[in-house]
Amino acid sequence: MTVELASVIEEFEQLKIKIRFPEGRPNIEAREDIKITDTAPIIRGVDGERGMGELIQRRWSWPSPTNKPVYNFRSEGREFTSNRCLIIADGFYEFTTPADTKKKRKDKWLFCKTGEPIFAIAGIWRETRDVGEAFTMLTMEPGPDIAPYHDRQIVILERGSWADWLDSYVPAKSLIRPLSPGFLSVEQVG
Repeated sequence: MTVELASVIEEFEQLKIKIRFPEGRPNIEAREDIKITDTAPIIRGVDGERGMGELIQRRWSWPSPTNKPVYNFRSEGREFTSNRCLIIADGFYEFTTPADTKKKRKDKWLFCKTGEPIFAIAGIWRETRDVGEAFTMLTMEPGPDIAPYHDRQIVILERGSWADWLDSYVPAKSLIRPLSPGFLSVEQVG
């Protein structure tokens, strides 16, 4: 996430979504990587107030019963009628086995939304005894841009669906779908 907070807020204002800061306006540093268990900004809905979101910072992942981090969560067969959030990003990585068998590290691929500075990943958050409130990303079957690189993908919401995702009365199943081919650009990095 290398986009400044002011630009993020402007993107939401264009969509008629007001952002408030219940814990104060955060000082969000630009980072190339947000790793599992890092704190990162999310926008969660406000019950009963369509078109309103709260920007807060929370931990990415909560501990599973076996203490492994739950950093993504399958969306298939679930409705998510509460605790939805938007995870704002300007890119994400996928890793593949290198074509060069002598290479020790996996190949790293950066995906960005074509023609848009930021995008929103569908997420959920929950309160846990061990770490407090934490969030995770939803996943689904891969769309055409991701399928050559991975057998799953994060749920990237269409820009016009951000307010709907924050509104728990809108069925989640109506919003979770792959993007059309070409909506994501990809380049090998590192």
